[in-house]
Amino acid sequence: MNWISNYVRPKINSLFSRREVPENLWTKCPECGTMLFHRELADNLNVCTSCDHHMGITPRARFAALFDGGIFTEVKVPEPLIDPLQFRDQKKYPDRMRAAQKATGEKEAMLVAEGEIARTPMVVAAQDFSFMAGSMGMYVGNAIIAAAQRAVEMKRPLVLFSAAGGARMQEGILSLMQMPRTTVAVQMLKEAGLPYVVVLTHPTTGGVTASYAMLGDVQIAEPNALICFAGPRVIEQTIRETLPEGFQRAEYLLDHGMLDRVTHRKKLREELVTVLRLLMRQPPAVAGDLPAPRPEAAASAPAAPAEPVAGPAPAPEKGAPAPEKAAPKAAAKPAAKP
Repeated sequence: MNWISNYVRPKINSLFSRREVPENLWTKCPECGTMLFHRELADNLNVCTSCDHHMGITPRARFAALFDGGIFTEVKVPEPLIDPLQFRDQKKYPDRMRAAQKATGEKEAMLVAEGEIARTPMVVAAQDFSFMAGSMGMYVGNAIIAAAQRAVEMKRPLVLFSAAGGARMQEGILSLMQMPRTTVAVQMLKEAGLPYVVVLTHPTTGGVTASYAMLGDVQIAEPNALICFAGPRVIEQTIRETLPEGFQRAEYLLDHGMLDRVTHRKKLREELVTVLRLLMRQPPAVAGDLPAPRPEAAASAPAAPAEPVAGPAPAPEKGAPAPEKAAPKAAAKPAAKP
């Protein structure tokens, strides 16, 4: 055994060799190309600190920044049939599902939760574009129906964050059936008199745009989000014309009356609270996310004195007449005995 080659040389190489850097420490902005440190990017809610480009964000990270204290409760969603059409292309549908679940750590493409935002109770549903492009399948339809039913049961508003490439082709006609099912769920909210607010994120396309994503009482979008049914390249190839600059982006749709607001992700929490309290006919949120004082506490508080308590009179100036003293009050006479 050669201790110089087996021990000394590996020890020296380990001291001077380059250490491997994990691949997920830095993220390149797809808009401006800036390299962003992962902690800095997460603290900025996956928004580029250089150009304000809004990158994708998972539903759990969004909920952690949205709900008070990052505390929320998941709403149970009924499980649909697994691979009802026995679909197979290059891979089997169950294999694709397992790969997506392993990559994202989520069961499906939509997460439903309930909690409080600035002390305002609400139900929130969010799509995960990283899970098979957020495609709308039977589970997504069940999730929206479960969210609507929970909102009606608890008499709370429903907020939905959409991000999808359209219907899920592996489920065929069953996926397209989710368009009327989710429309019925939205109608259920309107009949109950509850607000339904949609936040469209990048990208929202296909059958999702043609159903529940465009049925909100208030339509809000993140900056530069692609919102469409057919993509711009498909339209250009069909009509053989060049489309206007920024076509089908959030700002273009806002200018043409398809949206109500385009809001930065960091200001979205305040925007949602303001809109929902207005629609629910509730008073505005107090600064610091604290509730308004209770009427019982206000009634039990001591009343302020009607007049300020007078201090000692100032000394008169030289040559000025002395102020007259007030006559002493007469003592109250005792009541006459009967």
